[in-house]
Amino acid sequence: MPYGAPLPMLALLSIFALAAATRVELVDEVYPIPADEWRYVELGLKQQPVMVEASYQVNGGSEQVRLALMRREDLEHLRQGLPHGVMAVTEPGRSGSLHCRARPPGDYVIVVDNEMGGGQPASVHLRIWLDFANDGAPEVTRLSPERQRGVVLISCAAFLGIVTWSARKLLRGVRR
Repeated sequence: MPYGAPLPMLALLSIFALAAATRVELVDEVYPIPADEWRYVELGLKQQPVMVEASYQVNGGSEQVRLALMRREDLEHLRQGLPHGVMAVTEPGRSGSLHCRARPPGDYVIVVDNEMGGGQPASVHLRIWLDFANDGAPEVTRLSPERQRGVVLISCAAFLGIVTWSARKLLRGVRR
């Protein structure tokens, strides 16, 4: 089965490539938004903190559309006509974008709002990305000198251990 071996390796490489992806596109669609109404897109961000990026372009209709990033609880308040919070919001217009860190993990939504559209429906091209590399958290750029020495010593010891073990196995094989 010489041709069967590469497939598992390709699958493994694909998994590693996907795991290394730091930016994921969630939505790239056109939504019809009725006049004086809003629609939303669920963002279940149950893992690590992430930077949410969203942009929109009105393809036709209203010129007063805006986006808002909010928690799921705030969406429920919006539905009931109660005061609600937003994490980020764009200015009303034909296009716009927002960038906001979603922390802590939880349930978030992007709301496309056409309530200021003057009675006109809108066709809105919405794009949403999650950027896991740029979650807004400060980056650790350097280890302390003590930790650097520790990492080097442990790495050298592991390398020497592997080389010694491999050399013994090879020598036993050559002697037989």
